[in-house]
Amino acid sequence: MKLVALAKNPVPGGAVPGELRTRDGVRLRFVRWDATRGPRRGTVCLFGGRGEFVEKYFEVVADLRRRGFAVATIDWRGQGGSSRLLANPRKGHVGAFSEYDGDLALFMKEVVLPDCPPPFLALGHSMGANVLLRNAARPGSWFERMILVSPMISLADQRVGYPQSLVRAYAEIGCLLGFGRSYIKGGSDAIVEQGPFDGNLLTSDRERWFRNKAVLDAEPALGLGSPTVGWLRAAYRSMALVSSDGFAASVRVPMMVFVAGKDEIVSARAGEDFAVGLKVGTHVLLPSARHEILQEADPIRLRFWAAFDAYLGLGEAAA
Repeated sequence: MKLVALAKNPVPGGAVPGELRTRDGVRLRFVRWDATRGPRRGTVCLFGGRGEFVEKYFEVVADLRRRGFAVATIDWRGQGGSSRLLANPRKGHVGAFSEYDGDLALFMKEVVLPDCPPPFLALGHSMGANVLLRNAARPGSWFERMILVSPMISLADQRVGYPQSLVRAYAEIGCLLGFGRSYIKGGSDAIVEQGPFDGNLLTSDRERWFRNKAVLDAEPALGLGSPTVGWLRAAYRSMALVSSDGFAASVRVPMMVFVAGKDEIVSARAGEDFAVGLKVGTHVLLPSARHEILQEADPIRLRFWAAFDAYLGLGEAAA
């Protein structure tokens, strides 16, 4: 799928798009860019959350390139411009998060390592941050540092609506009974970001909300509906891994964790608790931010970028 360009969301100049093929036949869309300013600082590998797509991050790509970073990003399997895994392309499905691990490894080996300048940093949002954490606890990570934004350590209780243990049991039993490819209870083809701005849980910024909606209006095939029971089971298993005793202390990749104070998608408390357990990490709480910090209003984004710059020692050169 070609990159979708809009007047209010143009493709950053110099984009090099392409596709990868996984061993199981999945087509993955990726894009990379060179930095637009010196000094050159390496490459930021950008990983979105569930249901997101490359076009949603064009503004972030420009922000990073101005700081001297090359950028490389990918649409996870089953979403965005990558292959969908089920006959209904709106179903958000994966069998296990190890499939995302494989996509990450292929992307790094085939795109980043041969074609992008080191050192490599990772910037991941929500589900993308969860996948990065799985990598961070293993020996030989590609990344010198990670920046995690609203990481999916645990879902927010108010989002789930039931005791978490009950929901996880529902997902496990549902898969055992053959409903892994069915929508979760109450799920549908509806794309959240094509809904009304008022009452949304993602961002308080009206302009960025409608910018992302315009991309989906122009290319509805980028959108994703609700997750399947199988995706939910895989997510709970991965969240159990990264929130298990001793996991945070086992992480050896230095990282900064950004937590949204008004997050109703993932648990802000779980994000803070995880960060406290890191031996080589720190965290920043943005009290007025909703789940999508990088899609938030300018005052919140400015605080994010100020902390990002300070953490990486960029100073005034990043302005």
